[in-house]
Amino acid sequence: MPARNRKFRDSVYEQFARVGKAVSAPKRLELLELLCHGPRTVETLAGQAALSVANASRHLQVLRGAGLVESEKRGLYVEYRVADEQVSRFYLALRSLAESRLAGIEKVTREFFEERDGLEAIPGEELIRRVKCGEVTILDVRPAEEYRAGHIPGAISMPVAEIKARLDELPKGRDVIAYCRGPYCVMAAEAVDVLRKKGVRAHRLEQGVLEWRARGWRVDASVGSPGDTRRVGQRP
Repeated sequence: MPARNRKFRDSVYEQFARVGKAVSAPKRLELLELLCHGPRTVETLAGQAALSVANASRHLQVLRGAGLVESEKRGLYVEYRVADEQVSRFYLALRSLAESRLAGIEKVTREFFEERDGLEAIPGEELIRRVKCGEVTILDVRPAEEYRAGHIPGAISMPVAEIKARLDELPKGRDVIAYCRGPYCVMAAEAVDVLRKKGVRAHRLEQGVLEWRARGWRVDASVGSPGDTRRVGQRP
């Protein structure tokens, strides 16, 4: 191969490798997933990923250098967000590839949820049917800012820490389905534990907003007051 052609190919693959290097650290993948659910400050990301602010900032700079995230100064804080929707699709594709190739993921996940007394994962299609029939109440148990950034239509925002104090808000005699950030998020499992101990028939939805949107299903986002929503996505 002529030297000029070789240099071109080396340069291209070097650029491709920048993305691979950016997501090669477990904590950077976790930060990327968090940002796929909505923008947030370095301080918030650090707390949610169990990192110091300094370490979170360093990881975020690597992700930004690869063009996966963007940042904006807001007063005294720096807020990060994913560069665009393609980044969310990339994260889901990477996760799906790992799931199909690494048996350890399924083993660890199965063991974790089996310890929690049969936390049934409800398929998205079944959820839609039950919602349309008025059979269930959907709880989004993520932090409120993630709910505002995008949520399953009809879901009520009720972060895990607020559930015990807000039980009276749940309709009587209806099953409750809780969801959070997807199959590897534990907030929905924690919510179901709390609800079942209070005598509520509760189940865990395995999909989160990212999976919901990836299947072309509609996602709502709050843009003003709690009742003010806009629709994002394709199908109802």
